[in-house]
Amino acid sequence: MGTLRDLQYALQEKIEELRQRDALVDELELELDQKDELIQKLQNELDKYRSVIRPATQQVHKQTELQEQQRTKRQAISAEPTAFDFQELSHVTLPFYPKSPQSKDLIKEAILDNDFMKNLELSQIQEIVDCMYPVEYGKDSCIIKEGDVGSLVYVMEDGKVEVTKEGLKLCTMGPGKVFGELAILYNCTRTATVKTLTNVKLWAIDRQCFQTIMMRTGLIKHAEYMDFLKSVPTFHGLPEEILSKLADVLEEVNTPPWEPTIVPQLHSPPS
Repeated sequence: MGTLRDLQYALQEKIEELRQRDALVDELELELDQKDELIQKLQNELDKYRSVIRPATQQVHKQTELQEQQRTKRQAISAEPTAFDFQELSHVTLPFYPKSPQSKDLIKEAILDNDFMKNLELSQIQEIVDCMYPVEYGKDSCIIKEGDVGSLVYVMEDGKVEVTKEGLKLCTMGPGKVFGELAILYNCTRTATVKTLTNVKLWAIDRQCFQTIMMRTGLIKHAEYMDFLKSVPTFHGLPEEILSKLADVLEEVNTPPWEPTIVPQLHSPPS
């Protein structure tokens, strides 16, 4: 009887062990699902920022490769700098043009209302606001011509313009609107013509200044994320390229002081 009792007890222990393992598997599967959702969310956010940051950095890399391979003068297609020294970008002094609080708010709101620029970081938007300079056009003036190489982004402060494409009217725009951003963001020619219907007052920023802001803030933020990841014990020993990829998809989330901040935890380094 003692032997049978021992076997029954051992069997119960095995059953309990299997039950605990099943519970652990369920817990790990739930955690994996949560991480998959987090990865998908981060990927979606990365896609948003990539449309802004990548065109600028890719253009610089292409220019550098052409210079190394051809050792000839690069064919000029726009008013872009021939190269950037990434290590010196953080020390670049950008131009500053004083503005009234009303003008600053108008420019900021116009950027946040623009589908192609609203996902910029607030620090980038602030630098763009500071760097924009005033421009004025009289009535019946052509600000942008379809097919031309674009080098300026504009924010309308006063007046009204008409937008046409292939001779057909698309819309009219008034104060608080951004235009000309596509040629700057995607390094393409102007996609439409913009003419003034009245005297207009604009704020403008050139391609070189805009891209310097995009690359500098992106690189500085990337360096900050790298330093943060290296300070996390979980990530000790990970290769530099893995940390760099993690830094690319990190997202800052600000919550009100009365709400708890939930930070995703990784219990083991990715393989």
